[in-house]
Amino acid sequence: MTANHLYTYGIIEQEDVEFDIDGVEEADRAYTVDHRTLSAVVSDIDALEPEQSDANLRAHDEVLGEIMNSKGGRTVVPMRFGMVFKGAGPLKNVLRGSRSVLSRTLRDIEGTVEMGLKLVAEEGATINREAVREDVAERLADVSVEEAENGRFSDRLVVNRSYLVDRDRREEFDAAIEGVEDEYGESTIVRYTGPWAPYNFVDLEIGVDR
Repeated sequence: MTANHLYTYGIIEQEDVEFDIDGVEEADRAYTVDHRTLSAVVSDIDALEPEQSDANLRAHDEVLGEIMNSKGGRTVVPMRFGMVFKGAGPLKNVLRGSRSVLSRTLRDIEGTVEMGLKLVAEEGATINREAVREDVAERLADVSVEEAENGRFSDRLVVNRSYLVDRDRREEFDAAIEGVEDEYGESTIVRYTGPWAPYNFVDLEIGVDR
């Protein structure tokens, strides 16, 4: 049976894009479906409700990374996992109905990526957690556009934040992270991740019109 459902990874400014990938549900190709100034990056899959497995979640993020990092870097509005449409028609209807908010969001995050930072206290370390959080926030404020506080789901988790960073200032941001590592690397485990699509800085509720 020929796959005719469209799994949607993210939205970019209108551009014809096609590349080979290891995608969700073992899709092997990603391409774009356009509506005026917008393009949705999609893969053909059989399932309307793909399994939320580790492999599929990883594939979703990796395809977004490919979109972001190819051709010198693109700005992408990431879609939540599991956005599937029965065909190009329903997808274009959603792009049409959400065009103004998607276009505005693309402008707001133009040229940025998301970076993640966690500081996890070493076993038995004595740390002034509030002072550490304030110091880290101050160090990174001038080299980032915005920050988002994530949940501290462990007693040992001192800092858990996401940062929206201009691509052009990544080296400055990386240097500031090195300063954090130098200051707190003996008392905490520093986990610095990214670049990611800016999930934590995109506030969208887009329904699936199948």
